[in-house]
Amino acid sequence: MTYDYIVIGAGSAGCVVASRLSEVAELRVLLLEAGGPDDHPDIRVPLAWRDLRGGPLDWDYATTPQAHCHSRRIQMPRGKVYGGSSATNAMIYQRGSRADYDGWAGLGNPGWAWRDVLPLFIKSQNQARGASAFHGADGPLHVSDLVDPNPLSLAFVEAAQQAGLAHNPDFNAGEQTGVGLHQVTQLNGERCSAADAFLKPALSRDNLTALPFAQVTRLLMHRTRCIGVAWRKDGRNHEARAEREVIVCAGALNSPQILMLSGLGAADDLRRLGIDVVADLPGVGANLQDHARVFVSHFAREPVSVARMHHPAERERYDKERRGVWTSNLGEAGAFIKLDSAATIPELQFIFLPRIDYPPDPHAHGFMLAPGVAAAKSAGSVRLRSADPFAPPLVDPNYLADERDMQTLLAGIAIAREILAAPALGRWRGAECLPGEARQSTRELRRFVRDNLDTIFHPAGTCKMGPADDALAVVDAQLRVHGAEGLRVADASIMPWLINANTNAPCIMIGEKCANLLLGAR
Repeated sequence: MTYDYIVIGAGSAGCVVASRLSEVAELRVLLLEAGGPDDHPDIRVPLAWRDLRGGPLDWDYATTPQAHCHSRRIQMPRGKVYGGSSATNAMIYQRGSRADYDGWAGLGNPGWAWRDVLPLFIKSQNQARGASAFHGADGPLHVSDLVDPNPLSLAFVEAAQQAGLAHNPDFNAGEQTGVGLHQVTQLNGERCSAADAFLKPALSRDNLTALPFAQVTRLLMHRTRCIGVAWRKDGRNHEARAEREVIVCAGALNSPQILMLSGLGAADDLRRLGIDVVADLPGVGANLQDHARVFVSHFAREPVSVARMHHPAERERYDKERRGVWTSNLGEAGAFIKLDSAATIPELQFIFLPRIDYPPDPHAHGFMLAPGVAAAKSAGSVRLRSADPFAPPLVDPNYLADERDMQTLLAGIAIAREILAAPALGRWRGAECLPGEARQSTRELRRFVRDNLDTIFHPAGTCKMGPADDALAVVDAQLRVHGAEGLRVADASIMPWLINANTNAPCIMIGEKCANLLLGAR
């Protein structure tokens, strides 16, 4: 089998790349996805996303024991389905700070400044509020306000303002700081994933072949040129050739894994595993960054949280009207705060959830505020466990390796407690569950962070974009792999540093950028 382009991974970026390439009728495009079609009914239901973790739609990865988190292994869910993690995430639409993208460009990546990427965000978007200087209304990705924001979320927004934060009705309109309700990738109370927006409309095109349950095992290399892809499907091995290019869009954990399995990576590491070296690229799998968080939570004195989901009438209402608590994405509201007035971007992100995680009683009512490290300083790695392509990679985010991340979370806990103590939440606020009112000293809170730190599901940076003289750069500003021909990477792995917000919309933007580069290079 021979195609013009082969795209690996039908996630947020891969769906965009395959769709945009297949808009050109004479191009033959093959899309390979390790997971299956997104036909699980719970994918459509916003509140059901938490139940998709750890199941057949999840790679179900976990980190290595984290040295700075009391050697805990932390779950690292990643979507394994058409749409990738956009089919299993919390649907928050965030682009990040203008300064992030300008910083990328300043590292020697022309074409990636804010003025360059904003038109790509706009191109993808179908903004329910209408078009503006920051938003598009003609794109395939539906972005809307929450259908039925929970009263607790509305009270949180008011409480944060009482605590001194400015109201921000749109985190994606230039000013990132402040508090407000999130916009979500939904349409009429249902999820709109990258598969919904980009892939499904393209599947009817004769020039696009999409293969589910096709796990890539390696790239086919002829000297330093990528000429195709090998994969396994239905217990059989397959290969296909690419006359033009192969684009790896397998995500921040699997893209470096595929490159390393194919001989692109740190030479000494590859030789130890018996893998022939094609290009010595020590940056492959390095520079892993992620957003980390903890929770500050309270029980609620009235049954108003999304725990009402357990009432059959609530699900019946959703099924009939697409309204009610099942339209919730859980992370309904949030805030960005600059801890240092001289900072170029907010270092702290809050996500508010109108629910409580209380294992003794899963039906308990409450609410949680998650302070998270927006401008992450710690970095880790993704490494091969073995030369077996089906062995999960070794994922080490190295959380809290940089003391500045700990300080950000400690500041976040203090601010979260102040917000949650504000009058607007007084009607519903019960006892503090986490960290617990007994934990007040810095020593106790540091231990609490190490015992409870979790991921916000935003791994990035493992195939860093940068010029050839950057020792850790894997791709150039055209997303071409250094030291290889006919090969590009397009997903969160190419981020030189992790943007200071949720990563789904930026991954879709990266897919748009890659498609533009490919079509412009024909």
